[in-house]
Amino acid sequence: MDKLQPFLQAMEEGNVEKITTLLEPFLLQENPDAQYELADIFSQYGYLQEALKILEHLEFLFPEENQLKIDQAQLLLEMDKEDEALDLLTSVDKSAEAYPQALLTLADYYQMIGLYEVAEQKINEAIALIPNEPLLLYAKGELLFETGRYLEAARIMEELLPVQETIPAVDLSLKLAEIYSAGAAYEEAIPYYTEALKKEVAPDVLFHAAYASFQVQHYSTAINHLENLLGMDPDYFSAYMLLAEANAMLENNEEALKAIEDGIARDEFEKEYYLFAGKISLKLGRVKEAEKFLREAIALDPEYMDAIFTLTSLLSKEEQDEDMIELYETLKKDQFEWSSMYPFLASAYERLEIYEKAYEFYKLAYTELKEDAQFLEKYFYFLLEDGKREEAMGVVALLQKLDPENSTWFEMSE
Repeated sequence: MDKLQPFLQAMEEGNVEKITTLLEPFLLQENPDAQYELADIFSQYGYLQEALKILEHLEFLFPEENQLKIDQAQLLLEMDKEDEALDLLTSVDKSAEAYPQALLTLADYYQMIGLYEVAEQKINEAIALIPNEPLLLYAKGELLFETGRYLEAARIMEELLPVQETIPAVDLSLKLAEIYSAGAAYEEAIPYYTEALKKEVAPDVLFHAAYASFQVQHYSTAINHLENLLGMDPDYFSAYMLLAEANAMLENNEEALKAIEDGIARDEFEKEYYLFAGKISLKLGRVKEAEKFLREAIALDPEYMDAIFTLTSLLSKEEQDEDMIELYETLKKDQFEWSSMYPFLASAYERLEIYEKAYEFYKLAYTELKEDAQFLEKYFYFLLEDGKREEAMGVVALLQKLDPENSTWFEMSE
C-alpha cells in the first residue's frame, strides 16, 4: 500500500497531471498484482481512463487472461463506449473459465438498455454452464424482479437464503421484502422486513416495513416503526403522512393531527399535509382550524381539487355563503373554474335570496347532474318557487325515471 500512497494523495488533491507523471514509471517498475490493485482503486475513485490504461497494459503482458478483457469492458460501459466493450466481451472464448462472467456482464448491459429477453438469455446460458452459482442465480432473480415477475424472483431469492454469505453486500431478507412488497404481497413481505431490521435498523427499511404493515391493517406496528424512524431522522418527510394516516385508522385523531402538524413544521410547502390536517380537524369538530388548513393547501396549489371540494363542502355545511362565493371568484380570477362547485354556489345564492344568480348556477350544474336525484329534487323545488313551472316539469320527468317508486313525483306532474 505504501507504493500506492502517492496515487491516493494525488487523487484526493484531484491532481490528474501528477497521477499521469507517477503512472508511467509505476507500470514499468511495479509487479502486476500491485498494478491490478491500483486499477481497482482508480475505478472506485472514478479515474476510469487511468484504470483502463493499466488494464490495457496488463492485457499486453498477459493476453491469455480473459478477466482483464471483462474488467476493461466494464470500464468501457461506464464510459459509454458500448461498441468497444461488446467487442471485448464477445471475444472471450466459450471454453474460457471467465466466459460465464462475460455472459453476466453482457446481461447487465442488455438489462441496462431494456433488452430484458436478451439479458435473460445470457444469464440462462451462464447458469447452464455453472448451474448452482449463487451470483448468477441472484442476477437472474434481480432481472425477474425488475421485469415484474415477482413470484419467480422470490422463489429464486428464497432458494439462495441458505447461501446468503456467498453473495457479498446483499441482504436477501431485505431483497425478498422488497420483491413481495412490489408485488403487493405485503403479508409475505413483513417477516422479511422483521428479519432485515434485526440486522440493521435503517430509515428506509423502517418506512417500507411500516408501509407494508399499514397495507395489512397492522396499524399499531406501522406507528411503532414510523416513530422509531422519525426519532432517527426527523426530516424523513413521507413518514409524517403515513404516521398520521395510521393513527387516523385507529381513530387516534389527536395523534393524527399532531403527526401531520409535525410534518408541516418540517415541510411547509407540502399541500397534502394541509389537506389531511383540514380533514382530520373536521373529524375533531374544529371547523375554523380545518378551514385555515384547507385554504393554505389551496394557496399552495390553486387547482388542488380535493382541497377545493373539501373547503366548498365545509363552507356550504356551515352556510358561509359569502365566503363560498368569494372563494369561487378568487379561483375564477386565476383562470380556474370547476363545475363541481356549481350546485354549492346555487344553494349559496338561493340562501342569500339572489335568485337570478342561483338560477344561473343551477342551470350550469344541471347539465352534469341529470342523474343525481338529490340535486334534481332541490332544483325542482327552486324552479317551482321561482315560477318556472315548465322547466320544473322537465326536471320532475327525470326524477320519475330515477325514482319510479316515489309517488311524489307523479303527483307533482299532475
